[in-house]
Amino acid sequence: MERRRFLKGLGAVALGSTVVSRATKAYSAEKRFVWRMVTSWPPNFPILQTGAERLARRVGELSGGRLTIQVYAGKELVPPLGVFDAVSQGTVECGHSASYYWAGKSPAFQWFTSIPFGLNAQGMNTWLYQGNGLKLWQELYAQFNIVPRPAGNTGVQMGGWFNREINSLEDFKGLKMRMPGLGGKVLKKVGGTVVLLPAGEIYTSLERGVIDATEWVGPAHDLRMGFQKVAKYYYGPGWHEPGSVLEFIVNKKAHDALPDDLKAVLDVACAELNVQMLTEFEHENAKGLQTLMKEHKVKIKHFPPEVLKGLRKVAKETIEEEASKDKMAQKIHRDFSAFQEKMRPWANISEREYYNFII
Repeated sequence: MERRRFLKGLGAVALGSTVVSRATKAYSAEKRFVWRMVTSWPPNFPILQTGAERLARRVGELSGGRLTIQVYAGKELVPPLGVFDAVSQGTVECGHSASYYWAGKSPAFQWFTSIPFGLNAQGMNTWLYQGNGLKLWQELYAQFNIVPRPAGNTGVQMGGWFNREINSLEDFKGLKMRMPGLGGKVLKKVGGTVVLLPAGEIYTSLERGVIDATEWVGPAHDLRMGFQKVAKYYYGPGWHEPGSVLEFIVNKKAHDALPDDLKAVLDVACAELNVQMLTEFEHENAKGLQTLMKEHKVKIKHFPPEVLKGLRKVAKETIEEEASKDKMAQKIHRDFSAFQEKMRPWANISEREYYNFII
């Protein structure tokens, strides 16, 4: 009896070992993917580059190592503004950047990062996830063999650093300012001069008077750039970029080659980063602002309401002009505008009234 029980036990163990062995072999035999991700950010750049690296790590964790992403900062493999083309052409499988950098291909790209007086981060996420935003984004990028996903947000940016006070729209006349994108087009319309500069030249240009003002991101990164040493006034809010979305883009052929579970891994990792990056920006900007005010005695200024109203009027005209250049831009602009109007009454009675009271 004991011998039969012992032999039966051995058989069960052997069967269990066989099942485990087969499962292990099946798992290890599953196809593994090694991708390269290029970004528009400098090496070790806080929140942006470190966020892209976090995304890659998370994909590796969630996939059990079946999808590995090697990350290359701007210039390490392709130029910072070469990310889109590298992914589109299949030179690399994926990238992390911002869609408004590709406005030269179509003005429609700008709506998927941020437009002047547009939606904040909460509004952009709502449009993308609950409205037609992501569908339209995918439709636009399909023309370039790319699959996009939202993967981060800067939140409301600051209005910029100035060496003169802004009390009316007249004060923008003759002002030389570094401001790219639609914000720069608005600045031109109110009499300013737009000077496009790479990040590494902004500080010295401001210091030497080549420019009178610059926008960048927010307190965390502005403090790191040292603008408080060469500019008198720090203005808010960032009317030109109220909720800038960052993108994770994948070459369509590479995306199609993935099994469904790994496609889901990418979606989950991007959604996580979208939340993590926004909260990191909010936290670090809050700390950075305190440092600028308390340690560096920076003069925090607010654009007067009449200035913001004037800029909004010009921005509306500018955005309409941009949308009219391209059928896809018109389609996206109509949807974006309708969504913003739909959300406005609720935002007024909820977020706006609440913050007006507590602040």
